[in-house]
Amino acid sequence: MNEAILELDSLVKRFGSRDVLQVERLVFQKGRIHGIIGPSGSGKSTLLRILNLIEKPSAGRVFFHGQDISLNNGRLAVQRRMAMVFQKPVMFNTTVFENVAYGLKVRGLRGPALRDRVRAELKTLGLEQLENQAARTLSGGEAQRVALARVLVTDPEVLFLDEPTSNLDPHNAALIEAMVRSVSRERGFSVVLVTHNIFQARRLTDWLSFLYEGKLIEEGPTPEILANPRDERTAAFVRGDTVY
Repeated sequence: MNEAILELDSLVKRFGSRDVLQVERLVFQKGRIHGIIGPSGSGKSTLLRILNLIEKPSAGRVFFHGQDISLNNGRLAVQRRMAMVFQKPVMFNTTVFENVAYGLKVRGLRGPALRDRVRAELKTLGLEQLENQAARTLSGGEAQRVALARVLVTDPEVLFLDEPTSNLDPHNAALIEAMVRSVSRERGFSVVLVTHNIFQARRLTDWLSFLYEGKLIEEGPTPEILANPRDERTAAFVRGDTVY
């Protein structure tokens, strides 16, 4: 059995008097590309923010390598072992090189070691010709690749992706998917992907969790969930029907 890198136990997230998440148990295995699917408002992005320690649960616990990180103890150190790419990348008002170097500089890296790591990451993502370009002049696909390079250069153990290609054309979306797949396999980090795109989930993920109204309805290997869902709500979502 694979090692669990993240675990949720009796998780509740409440906004006001409304519970937006109620997940009894959910495990994310090391080295797996784990997709989270579900209709709008099902709690997918909220779950991602809790996993990435941006938000705290109202109740329940979050474990990282078996360590309870629900409280404040060690949260910053754990966050530095994670990374997140959002739907719309925000570029710092400087060059592509400096954008990618930012996380390493925060961690104290300087000099030739910094330069070599940044340039290696730029090459991995096909951005080496753009290192001196102003980041805010990039196309959408280029900017998303820079956002990906900016987090990958820090060697995270877990990469969170929140609808990372929803604003991209099919060509650039395919580039991002291919890069995530190849780099995650090569380096062995885990990926948690939130997507509404069933085709993307089929292409990219190993394992799927279906959320509906804040609850985990079912999960399993991606081919099994997409071909033979056990719950009719999952089946309706996979077919593209409206789920109420």
